[in-house]
Amino acid sequence: MKSIKALCLPNNSSFDSIEAICVLQYPWNQDHPRVTEFKAYHNKEILYFQFKAFGPEPIIFVENNHKLEVRHSERVEIFFRINEEMSPYYVLEIDPLGRLLDYKAEYYRIFDRDWQWPYDLKIETQIHENFYTVSGQFQLDTLRRMELLHGNEIQIGLYRGHCIHIQNGKAEIRWSTWVDPKTSTAEFHLPSSFGTMILENL
Repeated sequence: MKSIKALCLPNNSSFDSIEAICVLQYPWNQDHPRVTEFKAYHNKEILYFQFKAFGPEPIIFVENNHKLEVRHSERVEIFFRINEEMSPYYVLEIDPLGRLLDYKAEYYRIFDRDWQWPYDLKIETQIHENFYTVSGQFQLDTLRRMELLHGNEIQIGLYRGHCIHIQNGKAEIRWSTWVDPKTSTAEFHLPSSFGTMILENL
């Protein structure tokens, strides 16, 4: 299984001084996608993460400001799973405004969108001229309580939906992923789209 390592760093660490631990890829055609970097580190209590998504001003769908509007917007996504059977797994979709679409799921694509992330989750977003960032933090005790942190390893999927345009409330999305699931079209709700994050010195 593909893996990345989140370093153990002091509390006052900054993403500006940390190198990306992976760059998302677009395996479904020959186009060059907008670059998306992912960074992460921990301090033995909190896991910090950041997506840096390059491109023009992000296209975001806002009508009633309902969390399901995130599905039709530019966004980044984190999947967590308890086991390889994905029973269950959890999805966090975050747009550049910081709106969160969170839900629990069972394989294959059985979604409970009334479910909400049950504990503290801090998210911060910033939109710049040529990129936007989505940063956040998870309490490691929360990940343990949810049976997502096993020893020092987390089974995780990382994705970006780059919105090309929106028409009639529907978005055309070009998908990027950390792990290539080896599918003919973009599909992430599969065991093959996950890798392992290793928390160093935990």
